[in-house]
Amino acid sequence: MGLEQSGFEHVGLIEIDKDCCATLRLNRPRWNVVEGDLRTFDARPYRGVDLVAAGLPCPPFSIAGRQLGTNDERNLFPDAIRIIEECAPRAVMIENVRGLLGAVFDDYRGHVEGQLRQLGYAPDWRLFNAADFGVPQLRPSVLFVAVKKDLAGSFAWPLSGFVMPPTVGEVMFDLMSVNGWRGAAQWRDKANEIAPTVVGGSRKHGGPDLGPTRARAAWASLGVDGRGIWDSAPGPDFVGMPRLTVRMVASLQGFPDNWAFVGKKTTAYRQVGNAFPPPVPRAVTRQIKKCLSSGKLIRMVG
Repeated sequence: MGLEQSGFEHVGLIEIDKDCCATLRLNRPRWNVVEGDLRTFDARPYRGVDLVAAGLPCPPFSIAGRQLGTNDERNLFPDAIRIIEECAPRAVMIENVRGLLGAVFDDYRGHVEGQLRQLGYAPDWRLFNAADFGVPQLRPSVLFVAVKKDLAGSFAWPLSGFVMPPTVGEVMFDLMSVNGWRGAAQWRDKANEIAPTVVGGSRKHGGPDLGPTRARAAWASLGVDGRGIWDSAPGPDFVGMPRLTVRMVASLQGFPDNWAFVGKKTTAYRQVGNAFPPPVPRAVTRQIKKCLSSGKLIRMVG
């Protein structure tokens, strides 16, 4: 969505999860959604696209995932490099977790950079926080951008920190009060900070929640019970700390209310929590678009 908003036309979207694919098809029927494993995807038919964009699995580089890096079977950087080589885009954008910038991965980042340079690209890494682009949560992400060497002087990272994000209460007051909860205004006034990082929900540990003990304590300070997700907003006479709905969490991720999610509550929540908040890639790919061309519609594989 963020790339679409910056003017890119998707010619192929590769995703292995059937519910995620169904969500993409529901919201954008004209998109070419390829349901399959990235590790077996043949990118050669897409040779000549302007941009390859990817959100690669984060566990190999996250603390929660034990930072196994190349020893983690979920590491898809080698497959991303292969796809880049096969379709030879003019630019690349890859998103991952903050842990990738840790000293433990210095050599691996250098390895990835070296492979891209051999393919004719000028690579760079940058740490951004979604809050700096108006997203109401503390969500750091590492972005890797590489452009063809002859374009390197034309790319500039977006400036951040000039957009004040709304508070949790401001973002979700309408959603929290939709069923007539009399305490909604009081709750809004308490929820007067931005949210902690929204987590994606693990396939190994059951249903959706808002994170481990420390994260739940941060949510509690905003008047939110982080132990699970509700199907609907609290009723008129509700007393206590409300839980969030999938739609509420989606609003914290920067999704508009008209973006629908396919699947049951747990499946939908995982889609929301694992998403890259659209305002951040929108800002970065606007800069990539400026680098690549002026005013034309650009094609991409993501």
